[in-house]
Amino acid sequence: MDLSQIETDRKNSDFQYRLKAIAALKDYPADVAVPILTEHVHDPEFLVRTFVARELGRQRTSESFAALLQIMRFDNTPNVRAEAANSLSLFGRVSASHLVQTFVTDDHWLVRRSILAALVEMDCPEEVLEVCGVGLASDDAAVQEASIDGLGALATSRQADAALSQVLALKDAEASHIRVRVAYALKRFDTTETKAALAQLRQDGDHRVVGAAMEHLLS
Repeated sequence: MDLSQIETDRKNSDFQYRLKAIAALKDYPADVAVPILTEHVHDPEFLVRTFVARELGRQRTSESFAALLQIMRFDNTPNVRAEAANSLSLFGRVSASHLVQTFVTDDHWLVRRSILAALVEMDCPEEVLEVCGVGLASDDAAVQEASIDGLGALATSRQADAALSQVLALKDAEASHIRVRVAYALKRFDTTETKAALAQLRQDGDHRVVGAAMEHLLS
């Protein structure tokens, strides 16, 4: 799509045209694309803002980074904030502290799970350990489960011992869904303690926990 068509379509009241215009900017360099994208940071349609966040992640400049921070912190739609977090992670470690800060202040499960997954992919064990601690203290089951999975992902990292300590502390959790995730996480570690904990979970009163603890034995 040429620039004149992009200019026409991005001003169309039908958001479908704006979506196409924003998507077409992937074929243009940052000096062309970023100024247009930033004009749509407050587009009334959340799908357009989602596309904006995605495309800003392709254009790694200081301006796009700043725009993504604004979206991640202040957009009123969780899907858009989560997309902005994913895009920010593409900038590498420079984004890690900002992602952690947003995880702490934004309690929506989708945003938190997106940030946690991004930090795991970025190989930031200290930051993963920090947000998992925050996530475990939340009231959201999806965030709690993702946090346990995140601790399991640290099994081969320099934070393995600290992560394992947190996982083991949850093996007697009252909620069965937590014990299920603990069983899966423990299998990523190879210590005497984890083997003992898994043996205990194989005797759990909930068949789902037993199944999770035994799964690797049956494969």
